[in-house]
Amino acid sequence: METQPSIIKRILMCTDFSPNAGYAFEFAVDAAVRRENAQLYLLHVIPEPDAQFWRTYIYDSDFNVDEKAKADLDDKIDREYRPKVPVSVPFEVAFRIGKDYQKILEYADEISADMIVVGRQGMNPLKKIFFGSVAEKIATRAKCPVIVVPKFMGK
Repeated sequence: METQPSIIKRILMCTDFSPNAGYAFEFAVDAAVRRENAQLYLLHVIPEPDAQFWRTYIYDSDFNVDEKAKADLDDKIDREYRPKVPVSVPFEVAFRIGKDYQKILEYADEISADMIVVGRQGMNPLKKIFFGSVAEKIATRAKCPVIVVPKFMGK
């Protein structure tokens, strides 16, 4: 496949490790492969309450919780994501702790993302009214184009 010159060089893919995030990752890889000199960034945001719970839950432990969590996440990325990225595409992985959409937008600014790819999770209408969706918050606040991949329903 021949790559095309493009204004999109830095593509940010956000994952929560759901099946739909894996499906959306295919779109991000395709976008990176089709653009000359594109770089693909993968970001996973760990919600702050979850991170705090685990830190306090195993505070007596003899091992570093942050190092263990990072090792587990790295292992998951090495199994589920890294093999899908061609060697010709630079690939960088990052983790953040905090409010999902805020950390995604901060990281997008930090790397000067030209495009964000995110999978949309199914949400019932009542839940959406009260909580909104991460994808919607990103799409309405991002400084760059956002591709929202609908929930994968199978083939």
